[in-house]
Amino acid sequence: MACSSDSCCSAASGAGLLSSPAWRRALWIALVINAGFCVAEIVAGAAAGSASLQADALDFLGDAVNYAISLGVAGLALRWRARAAVGKGATLIVFALWVLAGTAWHVFYGTVPRAEVMGMVGIAALIANGGVALMLYRFRTGDANMRSVWICSRDDAVGNAAVLLAAMGVFGTETAWPDVIVAAIMAALGLWGGWQIIAHARGEIRSERAAPVGMMAE
Repeated sequence: MACSSDSCCSAASGAGLLSSPAWRRALWIALVINAGFCVAEIVAGAAAGSASLQADALDFLGDAVNYAISLGVAGLALRWRARAAVGKGATLIVFALWVLAGTAWHVFYGTVPRAEVMGMVGIAALIANGGVALMLYRFRTGDANMRSVWICSRDDAVGNAAVLLAAMGVFGTETAWPDVIVAAIMAALGLWGGWQIIAHARGEIRSERAAPVGMMAE
């Protein structure tokens, strides 16, 4: 049966990609990379006293969870994939709020991070996330679950570039403000990305409920 709406056609396209080995392989690669960098940036962020590195580590953790959930629901019906996407969007928002709280802590205590550590880790993370974003680019127009993966990867690559800018700012000014500002921006990106994912997923849930049986891709 032909699709009767853009959302239906998008769901059908996403269902085809979800069944491909390339999608699962890409998720596994992204999961391993993000889990590894999460641990590395937690350690580096604590050692350097950097709010932006800790924010980036939290992004890596959120993405690792995102990819793991996506692997778990890849073969399920659209309504379950959409509900999983809502959970992932909510997780991003919670992580972003945690980063904002941590940034406020750094402002209160006035710690100055180590710019050289921020720069080295930021470069490595940008290379890793840039590769993941390019790998997942072809899946950016699927259902809410697939789109959530792309949004996270895109935002992380932007965040890594921002960490490098923060490192240069800290080095040039010898103050923590560049680090604090970048951490706040990354938290805002997390809030916006989480809201985008939830809005998209809720639209799919409404469409699935309204469509006659057999019209939505399972």
